[in-house]
Amino acid sequence: MAEVKEIKKVAKKAKMADPATASIDPATREMLERAQKLGVETIFDRAVTMKACNIGSQGTCCKNCSMGPCRLPLPKDYDEATDERKGLCGATANTIAARNFIRMVAGGAAAHSDHGRSVAEVFMSAARKETEAYKIKDEGKLRQMAPHLGVATTLEVDGEVQDRDIDEIALEVAEKSLNEWGKAEGTVEYLKRAPAPRYEIWKKQGVLPRNIDREIVEIMHRTHMGVDQDYKNLMKQGVRASLADGWGGSMLATDMQDVLFGTPFPLVSEANLGVMKEDMVNIVIHGHEPVLSEVIVEVAQTKEMIDYAKEKGAKGIQLSGICCTANEILQRHGVPLCGTFLQQELAIVTGACDAMVVDIQCIMQNLANVAKCFHTKLITTHPIARMEQDNVVHIEFDEHHALEDAQRIVKLAIDNFTERGADVMIPKHKSPMVGGFGVESVQYHLGGTFRGDYYTLNDNIINGRIRGIGGVVGCNNARTKHNEAHIQVVKELIKNDVIVLTTGCNAIACAMEGLLTPESAKVFCGPGLAEVCETVGIPPVLHLGSCVDNSRILLAATEVVKAGGLGNDISALPAAGSAPEWMSEKAISIGQYFVASGVYTVFGTVFPAEGAPVFQRFLFEEMEKMYGGMWDFEKDPILHARKMIAHIDKKRKELGIDKARERVMMDMSDRMALEV
Repeated sequence: MAEVKEIKKVAKKAKMADPATASIDPATREMLERAQKLGVETIFDRAVTMKACNIGSQGTCCKNCSMGPCRLPLPKDYDEATDERKGLCGATANTIAARNFIRMVAGGAAAHSDHGRSVAEVFMSAARKETEAYKIKDEGKLRQMAPHLGVATTLEVDGEVQDRDIDEIALEVAEKSLNEWGKAEGTVEYLKRAPAPRYEIWKKQGVLPRNIDREIVEIMHRTHMGVDQDYKNLMKQGVRASLADGWGGSMLATDMQDVLFGTPFPLVSEANLGVMKEDMVNIVIHGHEPVLSEVIVEVAQTKEMIDYAKEKGAKGIQLSGICCTANEILQRHGVPLCGTFLQQELAIVTGACDAMVVDIQCIMQNLANVAKCFHTKLITTHPIARMEQDNVVHIEFDEHHALEDAQRIVKLAIDNFTERGADVMIPKHKSPMVGGFGVESVQYHLGGTFRGDYYTLNDNIINGRIRGIGGVVGCNNARTKHNEAHIQVVKELIKNDVIVLTTGCNAIACAMEGLLTPESAKVFCGPGLAEVCETVGIPPVLHLGSCVDNSRILLAATEVVKAGGLGNDISALPAAGSAPEWMSEKAISIGQYFVASGVYTVFGTVFPAEGAPVFQRFLFEEMEKMYGGMWDFEKDPILHARKMIAHIDKKRKELGIDKARERVMMDMSDRMALEV
């Protein structure tokens, strides 16, 4: 423990976070107290000692050339008519804020879409049968996605239509999918999965993405010093790149993961640090790309590895996850959720984490410093995501040797179990949950095997039992009280009969709070939503997976439009989006593709255009005229939720369903007379 003592000397000189005000989660508070007693610095402490840059958070600091950074803070006596703020090159606050904003879109779209490309490459290897670790698991989903890429699933033989060979379909889907990242002609194929009026809006606005990579590259070119200097034109490209993410890279990633690993279906699990077990080998999987973690789950369940763990004195192997890789292995295997983004260091602070296996995105470099204080093996696995610290083990993923890589990782964790010290402290806090909902499973829950449809959902929205739909997603942010905004927004929504679809760290926060169980509806929901949840047997907050799985929300909204009765486009729906504690560039890309898809979208914490009120007004008002969706910002969680509810009520009024409909008891003859 020499390193711990050394850190303790440093930590005593610095300010430390107050656990009581740092998080609403008791497990997090306990581990933060333990970390501080041991002198182990965490992100919560760094958030106290390092103040955020006010100008940067306003979006008006430009460092796109070496003449800067040029900082244009918003003056207290700001007057739009006399605003003469300029950078050295003359770039206005609006230009600077728009450039910064769409660079965040580019960063987020690149992260999601590069994830999708990696999955597509593994998919290609599986289609070519080059790897034993991966194969086509869900043939039905493959046949479902193929036509959207222009791949035929049937062929005519001697005048008869027959199903095409599944291996041929898989290979052509792989080729067409990979082509979406860099094709020379046409537009992204999946755009046509949107309602037809939505597609026409994109076409009219000139924002149909040509391919995924090109739109990201063009943002970097446009925002280079001395190129695009019109905030409206800059945002046009921002919209195009975000659509390449939401209706391109992310949606392809989700579909291909479903085909390779199985389409999720609701299952029971648990969430929070208390899922770790003192008498077992604890392997925590963290990141966003599930291709290796899928194989680790498989290997950890083999008799060979379980017996090996018992030889080393453990009772077995306990897998758990953090962030979106966690959501992926939860929704397909029931692997419990260890925690959110802000809890990653604390999982090691328990002293029980034998190995933390990380891939890409949201991985804190300080994990290596925390791991030095304990016995934990920190293992990086992705070629583009390594750490400079010498105590980090790198086992690089290769789909052709994934099984061997996974076996090596699990064995390393088991061997490390014997190095665990006696000072172990696992919080007792954990909550039951139901996760793994998707477009297909919602259809099943609403209508059964033979008549699954979104009509039931629409009918309950029309009759007022369900007020509307809220998509609440996104990260944690150390500048806010951990999980507080997530939970307050969601509770306020479901209290007012708004059903919530959730992904990412918001989904994990809701799971920790016990909101992902059908039983929670009676406690937290308004009477209408509670009745629906009890009748159907679903939670009021539906876990739809990881952040790339926000594409499931887009497709669910499209299914609601198709079911009828609520308008002919996503923008007509009584629905709203939210990211209460966002921090990642990915959140800006997600928010922008939801806005461009016609969804009113509210962000919390900060908004990166506050320093340029004209540009911000364009996002908050003008975009609605163009796309039917718009941005908004509200830091207070309750007001944040109420803005969403007000928008939902506005849409209900526009649809003419704002008045409660009389409930009528019908006999069989009445039902048979209905038009279906």
